[in-house]
Amino acid sequence: MQFDYSIPVIVAGGGAAGAVAALAARDAGADVLLIEQDAVPFGTTSMSQGMLCAAGTAAQKRLGIHDDGDILYADIMAKTRARTDPVLARAIADGAGPTLDWLVEQHGLPYELDVRFKAAFGHSRLRVHGWPGRSGNDTLMYLHRRLEETGVDVIHQARLVEIADDGAGGVAGILVERPDGSREAIGCDSLILATGGFASNRDMVRTHIPDAGDAHYHGHEGSDGLGIRLGAALGADLADMGAYQGYGMLTDPQGVTLPPGFILEGGFLVNQHGDRFIDETDDISAVVHPVLAQPDGRAWVVFDQRIEQACAHIPESVQLRELNAARAADSVSDLALRIGADPARLAACLDDIHRAKAAGRPDSQGRRWTDPAPEAAFRALRLRGAIYHTQGGLRTDGRGRVLAVSGQPLRNLFACGGAARSVSGPSCWGYLPAMGICAAVTLGRLAGAEAARLVIANQPT
Repeated sequence: MQFDYSIPVIVAGGGAAGAVAALAARDAGADVLLIEQDAVPFGTTSMSQGMLCAAGTAAQKRLGIHDDGDILYADIMAKTRARTDPVLARAIADGAGPTLDWLVEQHGLPYELDVRFKAAFGHSRLRVHGWPGRSGNDTLMYLHRRLEETGVDVIHQARLVEIADDGAGGVAGILVERPDGSREAIGCDSLILATGGFASNRDMVRTHIPDAGDAHYHGHEGSDGLGIRLGAALGADLADMGAYQGYGMLTDPQGVTLPPGFILEGGFLVNQHGDRFIDETDDISAVVHPVLAQPDGRAWVVFDQRIEQACAHIPESVQLRELNAARAADSVSDLALRIGADPARLAACLDDIHRAKAAGRPDSQGRRWTDPAPEAAFRALRLRGAIYHTQGGLRTDGRGRVLAVSGQPLRNLFACGGAARSVSGPSCWGYLPAMGICAAVTLGRLAGAEAARLVIANQPT
């Protein structure tokens, strides 16, 4: 391939992982080009709450919360039943805190510890960080502003279509395509793939995640697995391709993600008949399957005015309130009528909860109640299950280097974000809350720094 021009480090993909990788490479002294397929960066990050988990952060220390990489690593291994790569898990557990502090202190991102996101769903400490009243789109816009301020070149509407190998176990450059069909060949010394996962590619999902092959997808259409496929064509190994984040609380028909705080503050799920069917606090991701198994693949979340107010600061809650989405009622029987459930069965659910709470024991679904159960004025929202993003991809080491099937690193190819295998184990049940962006930015920073180090080390003196 003849190159039109060359640049030391190319990052393919402008989501959180790619933007952070580019910032890290630039901070390390490399010249960087980031290519982004959309006219305006969007991707999986923009459809999220923008939250990430991290241990040992300055924000935690200010509040006297004892947490560190060892504790987060133990939580990752426990949640995944030790069925994730321990090297990668260690790198992310140890690197997440320094990465978040670097984003705050070096690049001005206003992340704070969200003390309202309780230690739950596998986290043993308060460690979920976010922006009050902001979303993943705000995070992405801020990161791209920093790219401009730090001198990273960004080309929008440039889709990666081919990777040129150098004939020696590495990458020579890439071919990108513009909306008008024109193409540019760009050489590089290091390539970082941050092109997203494959959740929008129905064929890949059915191949690798057959139990979610027909599930509704709630995510960016650009997550089509292209970077994963191109990396595999170069001899890269793939890992945990069956891993993904599912979620059982996508409001229907509004298509707004219900924040987990509605459950953590005391909400519960029932099916169309008014029966509970799961401990809602057990797993944030794997709950997708019990929801899909209900009549019509739908469920209802029951909460109250107190819970609604406790979650009022979350952007998705604001959206739902503006849409007047919740069905309200002043009694259990009225709520049952409003959602088409059996009043006696819905009342029995609440009775079971109250008896369990009073006795200090788990309820019939195994849930332990520390918060008040919903009471009048009741609210309910209809939900469906969906796949949000995949967690399997190119196998990397703890520095973001893509590994060949042999286990050896491909010389100058790196991956992060949805293109790379994460630390969620082989399925949906190993996902920790806020681990998606945590793994994306942590591995992004590691990959960016390593890509720059390689380039600088090979420069002529």
